[in-house]
Amino acid sequence: MLHESAMEAPTLKLLPLDPGDEGTQRCRMGPATLSSLGARIGAPLKISLPTGCCLCTAWPRHDLADGYLQVDLTCRTAGVTGRDLKGLTLNVGQLKLLTYRRLKKAAVKVVLKSSALKKSTPRVVLQETIRELLRNVYVSLDYVVTVAPNLENPVVYIEILSVDSLMDEAGLITPQTSIKIKEVVTFEWYRHLSEGAAKTSVAGLDDVGKSLKEIIELPFRFPKTFKKLGLSVPNGVLLIGPPGVGKTLMVKAVAKEVGAYLICISGPALYGSRPGEGEENLRSVFEKGREMSCEGPTILFIDEVDSLCPKRGSSSNAPEDRIVAQLLTLLDGVGSEGKMVVIAATNRPDALDPALRRPGRLDREVIIGTPTLTQRRSILQLLTSNMPISTDIDLIKLAEMTTGYVGADLTALCREAAMQAVFHSSLDSTETVINMADFQEAFKKIQPSSFRSAIGLTECKAVTWEQIGGLEDVKLKLKQSTVWPMKFPQAFARMGLSHPKGILLYGPSGCAKTTLAKAVATSCHCSFLSVSGADLFSPYVGDSEKILSQVFRQARANTPAIIFLDEIDSILGSRSHSKTSHGVSERVLSVLLNELDGIGLKVTERRGGKLQLEGQCQEQSDTERQSFRKL
Repeated sequence: MLHESAMEAPTLKLLPLDPGDEGTQRCRMGPATLSSLGARIGAPLKISLPTGCCLCTAWPRHDLADGYLQVDLTCRTAGVTGRDLKGLTLNVGQLKLLTYRRLKKAAVKVVLKSSALKKSTPRVVLQETIRELLRNVYVSLDYVVTVAPNLENPVVYIEILSVDSLMDEAGLITPQTSIKIKEVVTFEWYRHLSEGAAKTSVAGLDDVGKSLKEIIELPFRFPKTFKKLGLSVPNGVLLIGPPGVGKTLMVKAVAKEVGAYLICISGPALYGSRPGEGEENLRSVFEKGREMSCEGPTILFIDEVDSLCPKRGSSSNAPEDRIVAQLLTLLDGVGSEGKMVVIAATNRPDALDPALRRPGRLDREVIIGTPTLTQRRSILQLLTSNMPISTDIDLIKLAEMTTGYVGADLTALCREAAMQAVFHSSLDSTETVINMADFQEAFKKIQPSSFRSAIGLTECKAVTWEQIGGLEDVKLKLKQSTVWPMKFPQAFARMGLSHPKGILLYGPSGCAKTTLAKAVATSCHCSFLSVSGADLFSPYVGDSEKILSQVFRQARANTPAIIFLDEIDSILGSRSHSKTSHGVSERVLSVLLNELDGIGLKVTERRGGKLQLEGQCQEQSDTERQSFRKL
């Protein structure tokens, strides 16, 4: 009758393990379950759990009650924890009886409690300890053996790297088994790499990721080659880019890909209430990085480094000057020992102390600009890969519409589009599918973060060329001067044509000059900045010129862009020949002429140049290319 009831109820409810069975690798079950599996007492058993598997030996329960299971997780795969067993119910089919063989040899990775024990424990003593801990234990490839906590035992985990048994059978470690210790790591290093096992997906930053991997991975993998060539290993990297472009995400993704230990520093977290506490915290962080670098590649990431290392010289910021001096001293000692690389990120490189950016401290500067058309399409493709989108969504069109958007803006755009779809589906009671109309609504609410609080940013109503009657010659000239170079740059480069930098629209009041500019901005899907005299003129000397330079700098960083100077006669006048007249308009005119020439680009404004234009042209649809051939 007991056997029949077990057959009628094949599910097994998991119960907590008895204290006497901890560390024994035993799995307690009822006699009916033992009979259905055909297992003898002590036979190896593989149990499939939601997050992995564990290897146990079959034993009957003390009360001989069926329908229950008690599992010891001494030997398990990575990712399985005791929390996975709470309130869980298993099927008898998730229990599999395994054959086994006595192992002749095995290779293991040992995880110790701390780096101090790693240094103080002799290899011979550790070898004997591992042999004793693994005696009469069933193991399998890539399984982890958990050691019971003991004050005298320095070992926490033992990971099985290789065995001479097959994949579908267990291996029994006997006193005759030859055990080789291939690697010894600390518990903190092992836990950090295990938690970061999931890969972080990053799109549109392939060149940046390649540069970071070269700096981090190559010197660690080929130290003899670098020494033979007489090359010094780079100690630090400075990431420069606008907010939300993906600097922090890129560093985390590269650290996981190369298997490096990542230590993140936040500037405000280092400062303390008493004098000297900030320098002490900074020294302790670098000391921890040196300890971790003795075990493998280590990345020390300083986010928003401009808050930690501002320019020195002011008499009012003596504590900050001490922090800067301490950081510079610590950076000088990074390359002396270990395998540690310092990566700093900022969106204000001009605010950094110049001593930080010299070779030997932050050797290389990697600039991440605003995503190009190709990069925006890659980012949108990654963001929408797990979203229920309809077939009418054109990612190329979305990428064209989102000029100036960084990764954080595109993420917010997709989130807002999903919110719109949820709102409409809840009203219509249909399945939630995100279509192009949802993205159009989200596009009205999400603007580029680089343009927020920007001078000249205006929300203008979309105007098409068909809404403007007549003026066919003017519209054709505007298309040739602005629209064609942005949409078909490869054709212009092939024919050796250069597009004009500026266009002057002249005509009486009410002849649609401003409307034509709106039509150009609508057809190009580019950044559009409108500047008037009220935006430029300021009561402070030099402020007007600074505002105009800021507008051009913002436009260059978010190319393709159009700057519309409405009523330019109120902003600029002719330069006077009189030596005594030096008005604001004359200085603004001088700044405008210099900006139009394009001399003196800032570091953060560097973009892809010709390669970027070719990449944009490759992403154009076939209909656009056919229309260009017709023209």
